Amino acid sequence: MNQTAVNPATLYVVATPIGNLQDISQRALDVLAQVDLIACEDTRHTGRLLSHYSIKNKTISLHDHNERQRQDYFAQLLTEGKSIALVSDAGTPLISDPGFHIVRHLRGQNLNVVPVPGACAAIAALSVAGLPTDRFTFEGFLPSKSTARKSKLAELADETRTMVFYDAPRRAIDTVADIEEVLGGERQIVIARELTKTFETVHADSAKNMHAWLSEDPNQLKGEMVLIIEGVLQDPNAISSEAISTLKLLLGEMKPKKACAIAAEIHGVKKNALYQIALEIK
Repeated sequence: MNQTAVNPATLYVVATPIGNLQDISQRALDVLAQVDLIACEDTRHTGRLLSHYSIKNKTISLHDHNERQRQDYFAQLLTEGKSIALVSDAGTPLISDPGFHIVRHLRGQNLNVVPVPGACAAIAALSVAGLPTDRFTFEGFLPSKSTARKSKLAELADETRTMVFYDAPRRAIDTVADIEEVLGGERQIVIARELTKTFETVHADSAKNMHAWLSEDPNQLKGEMVLIIEGVLQDPNAISSEAISTLKLLLGEMKPKKACAIAAEIHGVKKNALYQIALEIK
Protein backbone atom coordinates (compact mmCIF):
# COMPACT_ATOMS: atom_id res chain seq x y z
CA MET A 1 0.00 0.00 0.00
CA ASN A 2 1.38 3.38 -1.01
CA GLN A 3 1.87 5.88 1.79
CA THR A 4 -0.23 9.04 1.67
CA ALA A 5 1.89 12.01 0.64
CA VAL A 6 1.56 15.05 2.90
CA ASN A 7 1.40 18.40 1.15
CA PRO A 8 3.33 21.41 2.47
CA ALA A 9 1.52 24.55 3.69
CA THR A 10 -1.51 22.50 4.74
CA LEU A 11 -3.51 22.01 7.93
CA TYR A 12 -4.94 18.50 8.11
CA VAL A 13 -8.02 18.08 10.32
CA VAL A 14 -7.56 14.46 11.38
CA ALA A 15 -10.24 12.27 12.94
CA THR A 16 -8.97 9.83 15.58
CA PRO A 17 -10.64 6.84 17.33
CA ILE A 18 -13.39 7.42 19.89
CA GLY A 19 -12.42 4.28 21.78
CA ASN A 20 -11.16 1.33 19.77
CA LEU A 21 -7.68 2.27 18.54
CA GLN A 22 -8.17 0.20 15.39
CA ASP A 23 -10.78 2.72 14.20
CA ILE A 24 -8.22 4.95 12.52
CA SER A 25 -7.54 5.11 8.81
CA GLN A 26 -4.20 4.37 7.19
CA ARG A 27 -4.34 7.84 5.70
CA ALA A 28 -4.67 9.38 9.17
CA LEU A 29 -1.65 7.42 10.41
CA ASP A 30 0.39 8.49 7.38
CA VAL A 31 -0.49 12.14 7.93
CA LEU A 32 0.28 12.04 11.65
CA ALA A 33 3.66 10.45 10.94
CA GLN A 34 4.70 12.93 8.26
CA VAL A 35 3.45 16.40 9.24
CA ASP A 36 5.84 18.89 10.80
CA LEU A 37 3.62 19.42 13.85
CA ILE A 38 0.59 17.82 15.53
CA ALA A 39 -1.79 20.20 17.35
CA CYS A 40 -3.54 18.30 20.16
CA GLU A 41 -6.42 19.10 22.49
CA ASP A 42 -4.38 17.26 25.13
CA THR A 43 -0.82 16.27 24.21
CA ARG A 44 -0.74 13.53 26.87
CA HIS A 45 -3.93 11.93 25.59
CA THR A 46 -2.83 12.03 21.96
CA GLY A 47 0.62 10.85 23.05
CA ARG A 48 -0.86 7.47 23.98
CA LEU A 49 -2.34 7.08 20.50
CA LEU A 50 0.91 8.09 18.83
CA SER A 51 2.89 5.72 21.05
CA HIS A 52 0.56 2.84 20.19
CA TYR A 53 1.36 3.31 16.51
CA SER A 54 5.06 4.13 17.10
CA ILE A 55 4.67 7.65 15.74
CA LYS A 56 7.33 9.98 17.04
CA ASN A 57 6.43 13.49 16.05
CA LYS A 58 6.40 16.95 17.59
CA THR A 59 3.17 17.95 19.34
CA ILE A 60 1.74 21.23 20.61
CA SER A 61 -1.36 21.94 22.70
CA LEU A 62 -4.41 23.51 21.09
CA HIS A 63 -7.48 23.84 23.28
CA ASP A 64 -10.33 26.21 24.13
CA HIS A 65 -8.11 28.43 26.25
CA ASN A 66 -5.27 29.06 23.78
CA GLU A 67 -6.79 28.52 20.36
CA ARG A 68 -7.07 32.19 19.40
CA GLN A 69 -3.56 32.91 20.65
CA ARG A 70 -2.18 30.14 18.42
CA GLN A 71 -3.93 31.13 15.17
CA ASP A 72 -1.34 33.65 13.95
CA TYR A 73 1.47 31.21 14.78
CA PHE A 74 -0.22 28.46 12.79
CA ALA A 75 -0.80 30.82 9.87
CA GLN A 76 2.90 31.72 9.92
CA LEU A 77 3.93 28.06 9.89
CA LEU A 78 1.72 27.31 6.90
CA THR A 79 2.98 30.38 5.08
CA GLU A 80 6.51 29.04 5.60
CA GLY A 81 5.46 25.77 3.96
CA LYS A 82 5.05 23.68 7.12
CA SER A 83 2.33 21.02 7.46
CA ILE A 84 0.20 20.61 10.60
CA ALA A 85 -2.24 17.95 11.79
CA LEU A 86 -5.08 19.03 14.07
CA VAL A 87 -6.55 16.35 16.36
CA SER A 88 -8.94 16.34 19.31
CA ASP A 89 -8.93 13.88 22.19
CA ALA A 90 -11.28 11.60 20.26
CA GLY A 91 -13.33 11.62 17.09
CA THR A 92 -13.57 14.38 14.52
CA PRO A 93 -12.08 17.76 15.55
CA LEU A 94 -14.38 20.80 15.74
CA ILE A 95 -17.49 18.68 16.46
CA SER A 96 -18.08 20.06 19.98
CA ASP A 97 -14.28 20.22 20.22
CA PRO A 98 -11.67 22.97 19.69
CA GLY A 99 -10.49 24.02 16.24
CA PHE A 100 -13.21 26.26 14.79
CA HIS A 101 -11.32 29.54 15.33
CA ILE A 102 -8.10 28.15 13.85
CA VAL A 103 -9.81 26.74 10.76
CA ARG A 104 -11.81 29.92 10.14
CA HIS A 105 -8.69 32.08 10.58
CA LEU A 106 -6.61 29.99 8.18
CA ARG A 107 -9.33 29.73 5.56
CA GLY A 108 -9.83 33.48 5.85
CA GLN A 109 -6.22 33.85 4.73
CA ASN A 110 -6.74 31.42 1.83
CA LEU A 111 -4.50 28.84 3.46
CA ASN A 112 -5.07 25.16 2.74
CA VAL A 113 -7.23 23.15 5.18
CA VAL A 114 -7.87 19.46 4.36
CA PRO A 115 -10.14 16.96 6.17
CA VAL A 116 -8.98 13.44 6.99
CA PRO A 117 -12.34 11.89 7.91
CA GLY A 118 -12.97 9.10 10.36
CA ALA A 119 -14.73 8.33 13.63
CA CYS A 120 -17.42 10.66 15.02
CA ALA A 121 -19.45 9.64 18.07
CA ALA A 122 -22.60 11.47 16.92
CA ILE A 123 -22.68 9.76 13.52
CA ALA A 124 -21.71 6.36 14.95
CA ALA A 125 -24.58 6.56 17.45
CA LEU A 126 -27.06 7.74 14.83
CA SER A 127 -26.16 4.83 12.55
CA VAL A 128 -27.30 2.25 15.12
CA ALA A 129 -30.10 4.17 16.89
CA GLY A 130 -32.98 2.92 14.78
CA LEU A 131 -34.47 6.41 14.50
CA PRO A 132 -35.00 8.30 11.21
CA THR A 133 -31.71 9.41 9.67
CA ASP A 134 -32.92 11.07 6.47
CA ARG A 135 -33.08 14.38 8.36
CA PHE A 136 -31.38 15.09 11.69
CA THR A 137 -29.90 17.94 13.69
CA PHE A 138 -26.80 17.92 15.90
CA GLU A 139 -27.32 20.09 18.98
CA GLY A 140 -24.02 19.56 20.81
CA PHE A 141 -24.09 19.48 24.61
CA LEU A 142 -27.30 20.11 26.51
CA PRO A 143 -27.01 22.68 29.34
CA SER A 144 -25.86 21.22 32.65
CA LYS A 145 -28.45 23.04 34.76
CA SER A 146 -32.01 21.73 34.71
CA THR A 147 -33.71 25.11 34.16
CA ALA A 148 -31.56 25.91 31.12
CA ARG A 149 -31.86 22.34 29.87
CA LYS A 150 -35.67 22.45 30.03
CA SER A 151 -35.63 25.77 28.20
CA LYS A 152 -33.50 24.29 25.42
CA LEU A 153 -35.74 21.24 25.15
CA ALA A 154 -38.82 23.49 24.99
CA GLU A 155 -37.25 25.31 22.04
CA LEU A 156 -36.95 21.97 20.27
CA ALA A 157 -40.39 20.63 21.22
CA ASP A 158 -41.75 21.03 17.67
CA GLU A 159 -38.59 19.83 15.91
CA THR A 160 -39.52 17.10 13.42
CA ARG A 161 -35.95 15.98 12.71
CA THR A 162 -34.10 13.41 14.82
CA MET A 163 -32.05 15.32 17.41
CA VAL A 164 -28.52 14.28 18.43
CA PHE A 165 -26.85 15.54 21.62
CA TYR A 166 -23.76 14.90 23.69
CA ASP A 167 -24.33 14.65 27.43
CA ALA A 168 -22.48 13.63 30.57
CA PRO A 169 -23.68 10.21 31.83
CA ARG A 170 -23.50 11.38 35.45
CA ARG A 171 -26.49 13.66 34.78
CA ALA A 172 -28.28 11.31 32.37
CA ILE A 173 -31.09 10.53 34.84
CA ASP A 174 -31.82 14.24 35.33
CA THR A 175 -31.64 14.86 31.59
CA VAL A 176 -34.08 12.06 30.80
CA ALA A 177 -36.42 13.30 33.55
CA ASP A 178 -36.43 16.74 31.90
CA ILE A 179 -37.11 15.17 28.50
CA GLU A 180 -40.04 13.29 30.00
CA GLU A 181 -41.41 16.47 31.57
CA VAL A 182 -40.95 18.76 28.56
CA LEU A 183 -41.42 16.43 25.57
CA GLY A 184 -43.58 13.76 27.15
CA GLY A 185 -42.96 10.30 28.56
CA GLU A 186 -43.73 8.54 25.28
CA ARG A 187 -41.07 10.38 23.27
CA GLN A 188 -38.60 7.80 21.96
CA ILE A 189 -34.95 8.30 22.90
CA VAL A 190 -31.71 6.36 22.44
CA ILE A 191 -28.67 6.37 24.71
CA ALA A 192 -25.42 5.25 23.10
CA ARG A 193 -22.70 4.94 25.75
CA GLU A 194 -19.01 4.08 25.54
CA LEU A 195 -19.18 3.49 21.78
CA THR A 196 -16.48 1.14 20.40
CA LYS A 197 -15.24 0.45 23.94
CA THR A 198 -15.49 -2.65 26.13
CA PHE A 199 -18.77 -1.66 27.81
CA GLU A 200 -20.50 -0.24 24.74
CA THR A 201 -24.26 0.08 25.26
CA VAL A 202 -26.97 1.22 22.86
CA HIS A 203 -30.41 1.30 24.47
CA ALA A 204 -33.66 2.61 22.97
CA ASP A 205 -36.95 3.20 24.80
CA SER A 206 -39.53 5.80 25.71
CA ALA A 207 -38.39 8.62 27.99
CA LYS A 208 -40.49 7.19 30.81
CA ASN A 209 -39.00 3.72 30.54
CA MET A 210 -35.49 5.04 29.95
CA HIS A 211 -35.62 6.92 33.26
CA ALA A 212 -36.47 3.68 35.10
CA TRP A 213 -33.75 1.73 33.25
CA LEU A 214 -31.06 4.25 34.16
CA SER A 215 -32.20 4.34 37.80
CA GLU A 216 -31.89 0.55 38.06
CA ASP A 217 -28.39 0.32 36.53
CA PRO A 218 -25.77 2.75 37.92
CA ASN A 219 -23.19 1.38 35.45
CA GLN A 220 -24.99 3.28 32.69
CA LEU A 221 -24.03 6.56 34.38
CA LYS A 222 -20.35 6.25 33.48
CA GLY A 223 -18.22 7.02 30.43
CA GLU A 224 -19.08 8.98 27.27
CA MET A 225 -22.65 9.32 26.06
CA VAL A 226 -24.58 10.29 22.94
CA LEU A 227 -28.27 11.05 23.47
CA ILE A 228 -30.67 10.87 20.52
CA ILE A 229 -34.28 12.09 20.66
CA GLU A 230 -36.94 11.26 18.10
CA GLY A 231 -38.42 14.29 16.36
CA VAL A 232 -42.07 15.11 16.96
CA LEU A 233 -44.29 13.03 14.70
CA GLN A 234 -46.16 15.07 12.10
CA ASP A 235 -49.87 14.72 11.46
CA PRO A 236 -50.04 13.27 7.93
CA ASN A 237 -53.22 15.28 7.35
CA ALA A 238 -51.77 18.57 8.54
CA ILE A 239 -51.69 21.27 5.88
CA SER A 240 -49.02 23.96 6.11
CA SER A 241 -49.71 27.65 5.52
CA GLU A 242 -47.34 27.47 2.53
CA ALA A 243 -49.47 24.74 0.93
CA ILE A 244 -52.63 26.80 1.44
CA SER A 245 -50.98 29.87 -0.08
CA THR A 246 -49.94 27.83 -3.12
CA LEU A 247 -53.46 26.44 -3.44
CA LYS A 248 -55.00 29.92 -3.36
CA LEU A 249 -52.71 31.07 -6.18
CA LEU A 250 -53.52 28.04 -8.30
CA LEU A 251 -57.28 28.35 -7.73
CA GLY A 252 -57.16 31.72 -9.47
CA GLU A 253 -55.88 30.03 -12.63
CA MET A 254 -57.50 26.58 -12.79
CA LYS A 255 -60.21 24.25 -11.51
CA PRO A 256 -60.02 23.05 -7.87
CA LYS A 257 -59.23 19.42 -8.74
CA LYS A 258 -56.19 20.32 -10.80
CA ALA A 259 -55.08 23.02 -8.34
CA CYS A 260 -55.20 20.52 -5.47
CA ALA A 261 -53.22 17.94 -7.41
CA ILE A 262 -50.44 20.41 -8.19
CA ALA A 263 -50.31 21.87 -4.65
CA ALA A 264 -50.28 18.36 -3.16
CA GLU A 265 -47.35 17.39 -5.40
CA ILE A 266 -45.39 20.51 -4.49
CA HIS A 267 -45.86 20.24 -0.72
CA GLY A 268 -46.18 16.50 -0.25
CA VAL A 269 -49.67 16.52 1.28
CA LYS A 270 -52.88 14.61 0.54
CA LYS A 271 -55.08 15.86 -2.30
CA ASN A 272 -58.30 15.08 -0.42
CA ALA A 273 -57.36 17.31 2.51
CA LEU A 274 -56.50 20.14 0.12
CA TYR A 275 -59.76 19.67 -1.77
CA GLN A 276 -61.78 20.33 1.37
CA ILE A 277 -59.87 23.56 1.88
CA ALA A 278 -60.38 24.47 -1.78
CA LEU A 279 -64.14 24.10 -1.38
CA GLU A 280 -64.08 26.39 1.65
CA ILE A 281 -62.03 28.98 -0.26
CA LYS A 282 -64.41 28.85 -3.24
